[in-house]
Amino acid sequence: MGDDFSTTSVARLVEGFRSRAFSPVDVAAAMLDRIERFNPRLNAFTSVDAEGALASARRSEERWQRGQPLGALDGVPVTVKELLAAQGWPLRRCSRATPENATADYDAPCVARLREQGAVLLGKTNSPEFGWKGVTDNLLYGTTRNPWDTTRTAGGSSGGAAVAAALGMGTLHLGTDGGGSIRIPAAFTGVFGLKPTYGRVPMYPPSNFGTLSHVGPMARTAEDAAYMLRALAQRDARDYRALPVENIDYVAQQREPISELRIAYSPTLGFARVDREIADIVSRAARVFEELGARVEEVDRIMDDPTDTFRTLWSSGLALTLRGFPREARRVMDPGLVALAEIGETTDHLVYMEAEYARGPLGAKMNAFHERYDLLLTPAEPVAALPANQQTAERRQRDWIDWTPFTFPFNLTGQPAASIPCGLTAAGLPVGLQVVGGHGRDDLVLRACAAFERVCPAAVIGEAKAAPAPFNLDYISSYMANNP
Repeated sequence: MGDDFSTTSVARLVEGFRSRAFSPVDVAAAMLDRIERFNPRLNAFTSVDAEGALASARRSEERWQRGQPLGALDGVPVTVKELLAAQGWPLRRCSRATPENATADYDAPCVARLREQGAVLLGKTNSPEFGWKGVTDNLLYGTTRNPWDTTRTAGGSSGGAAVAAALGMGTLHLGTDGGGSIRIPAAFTGVFGLKPTYGRVPMYPPSNFGTLSHVGPMARTAEDAAYMLRALAQRDARDYRALPVENIDYVAQQREPISELRIAYSPTLGFARVDREIADIVSRAARVFEELGARVEEVDRIMDDPTDTFRTLWSSGLALTLRGFPREARRVMDPGLVALAEIGETTDHLVYMEAEYARGPLGAKMNAFHERYDLLLTPAEPVAALPANQQTAERRQRDWIDWTPFTFPFNLTGQPAASIPCGLTAAGLPVGLQVVGGHGRDDLVLRACAAFERVCPAAVIGEAKAAPAPFNLDYISSYMANNP
């Protein structure tokens, strides 16, 4: 373990604090140094509160010295996505249409839970404007770049959080996911990201995208994400749709075997087109679960294409978002955002209700599916990271929804779904494996991902040997240093 703490797990950080091998101040200072070193080239952060972070770390250090930590994350450095409210911090939502001095006067539930645990908040991470698309660039804060290849996008909308995780600029990271916004950038940058079951993590204020939108953890490993989810999945009276608190110890379950699991692997869900190289890498990754003793069966056709359903709901949510701004404000907004919102503005209310209704049969279909299979495996994305500032993977595509066929269906159903790195393309770009659980089975998703990590700790699958030290932070850091 080096003195930059960039790859140090939550468990090892907490043990170090307890034994006084190092302090929360040491860790916070090291993380701030990494942000200063890497962020100018990657643009992962929209703001950094170095003074506040160090003050918080000093308070944590005093608690550990007294043997009275606030919780299991006391002193652990975390980041907050720009779209989430953190009291006293800017809240521009990555839009030039918001007031320059916009500042949150409250904590979102997820931020409040982290503060209660004594976590050290470092700063806020970049997103597309209002989180509207699957790549991270905006007219206010600029483009977030992929550390594996800085000419590529980090994905979105939680792209800043993903890059911070990939380069160890913080240990835990808050993301949001309305159609893939945690899993897309996790896949593109080679980190772990979980969209929990809808309602597992309370939200406030309610999202304009309704029950499509989730809050969840991003980290370098599933084990670290389990620590974060355990802290986040607590009651907050502001969210009337939140699930009852079950107090599941996601961390303790990480070591349980998965040999009894029934797993389905779907290369396309029945309708998606997938890059051949991606398909081969994910297929090899699926076979790893057989080696772990699970029963894996290929079941290609899972559902009919729900793209139109999702686009109707998503564009309507964007229309609601823009309704809060004067018409002339659209001149300073992302043109793609405005165009999709205008589709939502012209959507007939019965068409909208039909789209909302269509979620019921789809959810019931998946409930029945998970009576036969504990988990579903798919590619997280059908393509590797797109060139930076490119909005579509193919010329004929309309927007980001057309190239994310594996993620948004599970926002429609509200199921837990994670992206875990499973290999590299020949060009050295990360590939993600999506692990989907039945409704409420976040524990099972995390357990399966942790088992996969134990046998593939470097995420090297099959012939992915050509890339130097794949998914190794030292390799990414070296790349960044040698490719100015």
